[in-house]
Amino acid sequence: MKIIKEISFEINIEEPIDENLSRGQLISELSKQGYQLLKENKIEDAKECFRQILSMDTENNYALVGMGDAWRKRNAFRPAAQFYERCLVCHPDNNYALFGLADCYKALNQYIKAIEIWNKYLEHDEKNITVLTRVADAYRKLHDFKNSKLKYERVLEIEEDNAYAIIGLGHLHYDFKEYQDALFYWEKMLETHSLLSVDIRVLTSIGNCYRKLKLFDDGLAYFDAALRRDPANFYALFGLGDCFRGLNQPRRSLDYWNLILEQDPRNKVILTRAGDAYCALQNYAQAADYYTRALNIEFDTYAVLGLAVIAKIHGAFEKAIDILLNLIEQDMKNHRPYLELADCYRRIGDKEAAIAVLRDFQSFGIRNNAVNDLLERLILLEW
Repeated sequence: MKIIKEISFEINIEEPIDENLSRGQLISELSKQGYQLLKENKIEDAKECFRQILSMDTENNYALVGMGDAWRKRNAFRPAAQFYERCLVCHPDNNYALFGLADCYKALNQYIKAIEIWNKYLEHDEKNITVLTRVADAYRKLHDFKNSKLKYERVLEIEEDNAYAIIGLGHLHYDFKEYQDALFYWEKMLETHSLLSVDIRVLTSIGNCYRKLKLFDDGLAYFDAALRRDPANFYALFGLGDCFRGLNQPRRSLDYWNLILEQDPRNKVILTRAGDAYCALQNYAQAADYYTRALNIEFDTYAVLGLAVIAKIHGAFEKAIDILLNLIEQDMKNHRPYLELADCYRRIGDKEAAIAVLRDFQSFGIRNNAVNDLLERLILLEW
C-alpha cells in the first residue's frame, strides 16, 4: 500500500504525563489518553497524543489507528486513510485499521476498494454482521444485485430479524424496480414494529413502492402515517402530493406541493408540479406563474411544456409550436413535446407536419405507445 507523508501539527497536551515513566509506559499512557480524548470528541488533543507516540515509535499500531480515527471523525477521509495504510504496512492483519480504511473508501465512493478491504477483515471474522452489511451496501451502490443480495441474506442467516439487512434488501429490490419484492422486505419490518415505532423511512419507502406500482390509494396510508409523525417530512409530503396527482385530484395534490414550497420556495420540480395542478384546475394564470418561477431558477423541460400547453389551450398555436420546436432541440428524446407539437399541427390543419413530427421521434428507435397510437390515428384519418 502506498505510504503518504504524515500530516504535522502542534503538540499541546492538556494533562502532562509523568516524565519518570519508562518509554513503554509513556507510550501506553499516551495511547490511553489519546483514545479517551477521542471518546470525548477532543480530536485535536487526541491527535497530539498519538503524534507524540509516533515521534517515539513510527510503527505503533495504536497511534496509527488512533490518528486514522481522529481524522475520520473530522470527515477528513483521505488523511485518515493515509494513517490506516501506514498501519497495515507494518501490521497487515490489524482489524481496526482494515475497518477504518474500508469506511474511508466507502465515504470516498471508492466501493470496489472498500469491498476488497472489508473482505480481508472477514477472513478473520466471517460472521461480523456490521462488516457484512457494509459489503452488501457497497455492492448495492455498484448495482451488483447478485452479490449484494448474497451478503444481506448471509446476515439474515446469522441474525434472522436484522433490520439493517431487511431494509437493505428492500432498497436493493427497489433500485432494480422490483417493487413487489421490495414491499415484501419493508413490510416485514411492520411485523415487529407498529406504524408509530417503525423507522419513518420504512413508511415512506412502502408508500413509494405503492406509488411506483400506481396503487396510489394504498400508498396514501403510509405517507399519511409518516406525516403524522413528522409534519415537515419532504418524502411524505411529496408522496401524498404525487398520489393525489395519480388519482387525478389536483386540488388535493396542491395542498402538499404548496406545503413543500413553504419550506423550499425554489424547488423547481415542485413548482412545475404545482403548475400542472393549477393547469388541470383550469387556473391558467396561476399555472403560468408557477412555470415561470421554475424557469427563473433553471431550465425545466416540463415547465416549458406547461407554458406551451397553456398557449395551445388559448388557441395560440403558432406560439405553442415555436415553444415546442425549441424544446425539442433541448430535449430531443422526450416523447411529450412531440405529442403536443403533433397536436398543434393537427389543430391548424397540417396533418402531414403532424405525421412527420411523430416519425422524427420514432427515428430514434424509441418505442412509445402514445406516439405510435397517435401516428396510427392520423394516418387512418381518424383525426
